[in-house]
Amino acid sequence: MAKPKYITSIAQLDGLDEREKSRLKAVTEKFVFRTNEYYMSLVDWSDPNDPIRKLVVPDESELEEWGRLDASHEVDYTVVPGLEHKYASTALLLVNDVCGAYCRFCFRKRLFMNDNDEVVKDVSEGLEYIREHPEISNVLLTGGDPLIMCTSKLEKIIAQLREIDHVRIIRIGTKMPAFNPMRITEDPSLLEMISRYSTAERRIYIMAHFNHPVELTDVAVEGLSLLQSAGAIVVNQTPMIAGINDDPDVLSELFNKLSYIGVAPYYVFQCRPTLGNRKYSIPVERSYEIFEQARMNSSGLAKRARLVMSHSTGKIEVVGMTETHIFLKYLRAQQDEDSSRFQVFERNPEAYWFDDYEDVVQVFDMETELYTGTS
Repeated sequence: MAKPKYITSIAQLDGLDEREKSRLKAVTEKFVFRTNEYYMSLVDWSDPNDPIRKLVVPDESELEEWGRLDASHEVDYTVVPGLEHKYASTALLLVNDVCGAYCRFCFRKRLFMNDNDEVVKDVSEGLEYIREHPEISNVLLTGGDPLIMCTSKLEKIIAQLREIDHVRIIRIGTKMPAFNPMRITEDPSLLEMISRYSTAERRIYIMAHFNHPVELTDVAVEGLSLLQSAGAIVVNQTPMIAGINDDPDVLSELFNKLSYIGVAPYYVFQCRPTLGNRKYSIPVERSYEIFEQARMNSSGLAKRARLVMSHSTGKIEVVGMTETHIFLKYLRAQQDEDSSRFQVFERNPEAYWFDDYEDVVQVFDMETELYTGTS
């Protein structure tokens, strides 16, 4: 299969009429647009609710003033240019500011704007920071998408990380296996590089990003299999997005298909309240209901995902709900006192984010092993 050509202008989309293209121009002037011919071949243009179309084709609702560009305050944890260090053992290295295509619900759309200075072309300062901090055992390469880079450039970064004794895990966050699987199937040097640096005691993890079962095409599955054969551990994470996978049948199908090919469902993210994301967001409690219904229709191996919010204070899992209360727990916390903290809140059907919960009922303190709160 030939490498797909990239599409960087709405005018190039044959599935849209001229009136639609004209209306969407204002959206693309604010938030970047990019896709490719392969990914567009998955669209059923006769279906206005086609999930692939909704994933990458702009929508006028994105112009609604809702949310913040940096909803999780990631810039607060930028310690040197291009490096975020929020949790002690994990560092995020932003290696580029380009993706194979741009999800309309992108949580980091600020990185693809002209005035962005969080991503740098030279990551040497970030690498030096990692060398000087022995508590960092995990490094996540992200951006942008690391696999949009040529293999030789990516290998230079991975080779330097492998020289750092305390870095045990290298993670590559990527949607290229869905957007452009030929990046994997047609580049033997990528697979050779992964085989070289993903060793028995120091694995490379591919954090894949499949949002809908339609993306798991034959060539995409082939690409994932090749990554596994090269020695990478492949897991999947996806946000829950309105109109795309906020259906228990769709989500369970995604979980099950991933389990069939040996790709563990890892995280389902609550959609961040990022600027322009109102249309794509679902209230937390509705997300939990959909998530649990999907898990009920999945086998044990397919139901390993956790529903989480990447909040500024940490990664917060939604662990349960009753008719009156919702239960949240920190999986990772920026502050030690929040580590593993279990909290009970009164339910709020209008809550889209952790900040929308105000009426805390109980908090479990890990140090004292006591519950505190109003009841």
